[in-house]
Amino acid sequence: MTGTKAGFIRHLGFVAVMALTGFGLVAGEAASADSTPAKQIFGKVQLPSNSAASPIGFYAKGCMAGAVAIPTDGPTWQAMRLSRNRRWGNPAMIAFLERFSQDAAQLGWGSGILIGDISQPRGGPMLTGHASHQIGLDADIWFTPKPAQPLSAQAREDMPFTSMLDKSKFLTVNSTRWTPTHAKLVMQAASYPQVERVFVNPAIKKKLCDTWTGDRSLLGKVRPVYGHDEHFHIRMHCPPGASGCKAQAPVASGDGCDKSLAWWFTKEPWAKPKPGAKPVKPRFVTLADLPKACAAVLAAPAASEQSATFGTAYVAPQPQTGDAAIQQVINAGSDDLQDTAIPIPLSRPAPQ
Repeated sequence: MTGTKAGFIRHLGFVAVMALTGFGLVAGEAASADSTPAKQIFGKVQLPSNSAASPIGFYAKGCMAGAVAIPTDGPTWQAMRLSRNRRWGNPAMIAFLERFSQDAAQLGWGSGILIGDISQPRGGPMLTGHASHQIGLDADIWFTPKPAQPLSAQAREDMPFTSMLDKSKFLTVNSTRWTPTHAKLVMQAASYPQVERVFVNPAIKKKLCDTWTGDRSLLGKVRPVYGHDEHFHIRMHCPPGASGCKAQAPVASGDGCDKSLAWWFTKEPWAKPKPGAKPVKPRFVTLADLPKACAAVLAAPAASEQSATFGTAYVAPQPQTGDAAIQQVINAGSDDLQDTAIPIPLSRPAPQ
């Protein structure tokens, strides 16, 4: 330990990497820890930190302290692909998903929603599937309603996705699958003030532009992006008081049914590399690339899954004695943490 704040943070990061990747504390292995892809470190963590809830960094470059998990089963939702262990999020996101699931059921979306990936227990880069979802403020919702009969754990692993596209045509919504209720569901997601963006496939965005007769001011929040034909992606604003959360630039004014959408229907977004072009070797994000508080998050003691899953009487975890040094570093680390402005509801629907 150097005795300086920066040195202490580096030490915490090194200890976290050693503990979570199985590296031994022998000479020469610090360098290998420094080059370890962050996704390999965060992907191995099974439980959240026992600390105040805080999104740290940007949606695609950060981590998450004090996460809570949405119960695998609720009155109007089910969490899918449980083996991924990605049902963790900021308390504001978990509370939002429960409310949205109730509103979805009232719209006629089956008996509620099927929830895909939110974040890993401490956020951070994922081994597969996403560039974002790193700070607990992103969530995927399937374009398949929750069935009346609850799905088994195995069915949640095996159930295939259903694309909303007609794969025989270029960027065209399948009219036999897409319904007005699909449109209402997406626009309902966009209607909440705490929702910053809703990502959908460009074909779905165009379909909404062509057919939506409700409040078109909300269409600007619905953003076209690659993929997202089997699910849509909800992104929340940084919660009030979350000074370590880096906001995304606001969406442009208007409904987004303009040249920015038309671009997706040109050849440019789909252009393939030129024959013979040398592939670019990817550089994986390391722990050093993330906000410095992420090292402390990794090193923090874990909360139990039971205490970190919203139940009928969830109480925010109190800092433990062992947290003191870590919290001192986090609090001194400029704007990296904390978020104590988000209330955690104490009365929750019991899992069913």
